[in-house]
Amino acid sequence: MAGLSETAAHAEVLVNATPGNVSVELLRSIGAPALSGTLLIDVGVGMSDDYSELSHPNSSLAEQIQAAFPQTRVVKTLCTMDSTAMVAPASLEGPSTVFLSGDDAEAKRTTGRLLTDLGWPESSQLDIGGITSARGQEHFALLFTGIANGLGSHTFNIKVVPLS
Repeated sequence: MAGLSETAAHAEVLVNATPGNVSVELLRSIGAPALSGTLLIDVGVGMSDDYSELSHPNSSLAEQIQAAFPQTRVVKTLCTMDSTAMVAPASLEGPSTVFLSGDDAEAKRTTGRLLTDLGWPESSQLDIGGITSARGQEHFALLFTGIANGLGSHTFNIKVVPLS
């Protein structure tokens, strides 16, 4: 049976869906050589045990992963919603927005195609910039918990509505 390092070394795309406060350590156990050149889609967000604080208040998990593994093509996406909405956007009452952050344009295009395969049309995908823009996505987690408490549900998403 293949271990994480061997599996990662042969993967074209990896998804980090681990708790954000342990993600970098876990990825280090896999090793930079195994992750080199790979597209790593990061959906993790580091939060305190009671979900009241971010683990990365002055940065983002995606930035920390990119800094620790500069040869890995990191794209942040899908972290502004719960797992139900991630894989079933059509189950929401209407179209909503999924964000992409990363420094590698081709990695973002590949991620966009994968998002389309999950049901996110191109019209719902919004590239918000380089890896530092992942901060906005991750910091939304604090607002997400407030909205979830107000709705009494964690299954929702947001939509960016530009001025017409």
